[in-house]
Amino acid sequence: MNTKVVPHPAKFTDTLIPIFYDLLKDRPIILDPMAGVGGITKLYDLGYTGSIYCNELEPEWAGQIEGAYKTTTCDARNLPYSDNFFDAICTSPVYGNRMSDHHNARDNSRRITYRHQLGRKLTEGNTGMLQWGGKYKQAHVEIWAECYRVLCPKGLFVLNVSDHIRGGEIMPVTDWHVEALGSLGLELMKHIRVPTPRMRYGANRNLRVEYESVLVFQK
Repeated sequence: MNTKVVPHPAKFTDTLIPIFYDLLKDRPIILDPMAGVGGITKLYDLGYTGSIYCNELEPEWAGQIEGAYKTTTCDARNLPYSDNFFDAICTSPVYGNRMSDHHNARDNSRRITYRHQLGRKLTEGNTGMLQWGGKYKQAHVEIWAECYRVLCPKGLFVLNVSDHIRGGEIMPVTDWHVEALGSLGLELMKHIRVPTPRMRYGANRNLRVEYESVLVFQK
């Protein structure tokens, strides 16, 4: 267990947890394959009684997860679980925005990125170093295929994701994930738009998508 608290730049906002609870309260075994510091375990505070499994690649963040039934630290492309093991998966991928900048900047400007919060280079395989584009898409295709493998038939896949703005244009991150998951055979059941506060830093600080999406799929 790490004693130093290393902040995570992209925790679940509190407004999302009750939505997750309503969707997942009757699902006895849940996985977050990219769990960060384990925000998904806040479901227990609302009365969830099942088992929550968390996987997080970076040990500094995995060491802060409290209350999970089991925590693993591996690449989400290669989960240590059998086929059809989980009743539900609930996770949030990186959005491919400037939080994924991973150069070691040394100026005094404020930077909220995975690399700077962790204080070192990200572990190989961490999608937090991938900007929106081909490598981002390929990595998530592989991760979603592995999630599909461990999700049981009729299981729910709950995805929290958001578009972002680059060069004054909206990047269609959400639509891409819908298409990628649909190509695996997951059926989109709901698209819930949740107004959430956004960070106001960077070149597009005055241009923000004012909501996050909660996408609900069924296998």
